[in-house]
Amino acid sequence: MSTSHQIAFVRSGSPAALAGVEPMDIIKEINGVELIDIFDYYYYEDEPAFEMLIEKPDQTRHLVHITKSEGEDLGITFENGLMDDYRSCHNKCMFCFIDQMPPGMRETLYFKDDDTRLSFLQGNYVTLTNMKEEDLKRIIHYHLAPINISVQATNPELRCKMLHNRFAGDILDKIKMLADADIEMNAQIVLCKGENDGAELDRSIGDLLSFYPQMQSMSVVPVGLTKFREGLYPLEPFEREEAREVLATIHKWQDISFEKYGTHFVQASDEWYLIAGYDLPTEERYDGYTQLENGVGMIRLLMDEFREALAKEKKHPFMRKKECAIATGRLAAPFIRMLCQEFMEKFPKVTVYVYEIRNDFFGEKITVSGLITGQDLMAQLKGQPLGSHLLLPQNMVRAEEQDFLDDVTVAQLSDALQVKVDIVKSSGQDLVKQLITL
Repeated sequence: MSTSHQIAFVRSGSPAALAGVEPMDIIKEINGVELIDIFDYYYYEDEPAFEMLIEKPDQTRHLVHITKSEGEDLGITFENGLMDDYRSCHNKCMFCFIDQMPPGMRETLYFKDDDTRLSFLQGNYVTLTNMKEEDLKRIIHYHLAPINISVQATNPELRCKMLHNRFAGDILDKIKMLADADIEMNAQIVLCKGENDGAELDRSIGDLLSFYPQMQSMSVVPVGLTKFREGLYPLEPFEREEAREVLATIHKWQDISFEKYGTHFVQASDEWYLIAGYDLPTEERYDGYTQLENGVGMIRLLMDEFREALAKEKKHPFMRKKECAIATGRLAAPFIRMLCQEFMEKFPKVTVYVYEIRNDFFGEKITVSGLITGQDLMAQLKGQPLGSHLLLPQNMVRAEEQDFLDDVTVAQLSDALQVKVDIVKSSGQDLVKQLITL
């Protein structure tokens, strides 16, 4: 048994702690069943009472009795979150963002995961290409859901080409197997111009909608193209008219789905509306923001939350004069600037400078704030009026390490710009609160 079953932390007062389980112990079995990975652990530890065989650091084994309330967490954190090795991707996708990374970055940024367990635990999108029939049967047996699937195309030949994997063409068979077992799924399509757009996109949406309601939603996002594409498959960015064609296809299927099922089903990421020069859809169009993590409706939600929170704020006649700055990517900058203007109209003693950061590190085609580096922030904000605080969205930094993709830390940025740097949570309410309490 590998140390992936080793316990890193046991919460004080938890059922595991009360039973005598300690850090460094290794779980061998639950109710006589040897555990393969986290799927098995979650399944067997869900019972209100069971026996667990653990191995101590001195290699002695003890059978402990666990009792807990229904649904109560056992209180254990493992050294390895999956209790098994992470499964890497077997594909060589024509659009893979990791293949477009420059050399010399931290090692973890080059690992391509395609692990269905991370889809269940963290919401990652996976291709299902490295899953055997027995893996699918385990998901069905444990009824693990939702499973987020990176589809790209339902045309078998096209999918094999896009993923550069001759075994990738059975995606509809695997989706059907999960749907027949009533496993909830969500889908994603990374759209590449001249490949899976046009008639192929139309086909893919129709095929996936046929699995509703088990296939709950799907998103369409444009391929991200960095400047580091030498030797890779030739891909071009979408232009305005092409983005409008994509949106026409998506809107057509939204109308079909809404009339038939009362849900819009397929969603376009925010970037499509920016490229097309269209206004963002209203909140109702997003079906409760089911595809938020794929950049679908993030700006609309931020704007609605911000305005609602701002409307609730009373004017503060004794508020002192203050200045601050916000830095974000090209995608969000016009909307952030508009919201800050509305804030300043209500609170004229506050001045907010909004800076649109050009992505020199990855290339100007990358417009999202989550891929902005510390060095680009330093270079483009140096000498600019920043006030007393620089506000940055939380998706720019790793939460625990407080650093950017290029390993520049928040503290280093603060020192370089001589300004206090505050990381703001993603909601509009948090942004209003931060501006009020500077």
